[in-house]
Amino acid sequence: MKIGYIVGSLSTSSINREVSLAVAGLAPDGVEFVELPYYRLPLYSRDYEADMPEAVLDWKAALDSVDGIIIVTPEYNRSIPGGLKNALDWASRPSRHNSLDRKPVAIAGAAPGAIGTAVAQQHLRTILAHLNAPTLAQPEVYLSFNRDTFPGGGVVANESTKAFLQRFVDAAVDHIALCTRDHATV
Repeated sequence: MKIGYIVGSLSTSSINREVSLAVAGLAPDGVEFVELPYYRLPLYSRDYEADMPEAVLDWKAALDSVDGIIIVTPEYNRSIPGGLKNALDWASRPSRHNSLDRKPVAIAGAAPGAIGTAVAQQHLRTILAHLNAPTLAQPEVYLSFNRDTFPGGGVVANESTKAFLQRFVDAAVDHIALCTRDHATV
């Protein structure tokens, strides 16, 4: 199984990138995690649809190459970052080739504050529902990020947090396997 992960922030030093590396490091045997970067995408405009830019074609091909996706996103102004929204818009276009149609997704997020990314994740779930991407409901992952727990390099230093993230990864893998199997039988 091949699972793509999308970091909601474009920052190379994003705390959500650190969480993504931790999640990828918890992959069970037989599961490969690959990052799906979207930083090269132009701002979406329907004007580009007749002659899709190479970055868009590469993005859609990367999405099409994975069995499912984990999105790890921050919260910007009580929603998802603009770059992530732009990537999702491109993924769904043109409408006859929505790369997220029936693509299983799991969501997580981290922030320095106590409520984490709860509002952003609700917005993201709404967008993904419209794009017909089945989304893992539980467990919800709203992490309060600190360097004691995530010291760097994908390490999770707190055993309780590591066990929680392992349950999330296992649930995401099960969700993707179930959706992929169900999709194959349709």
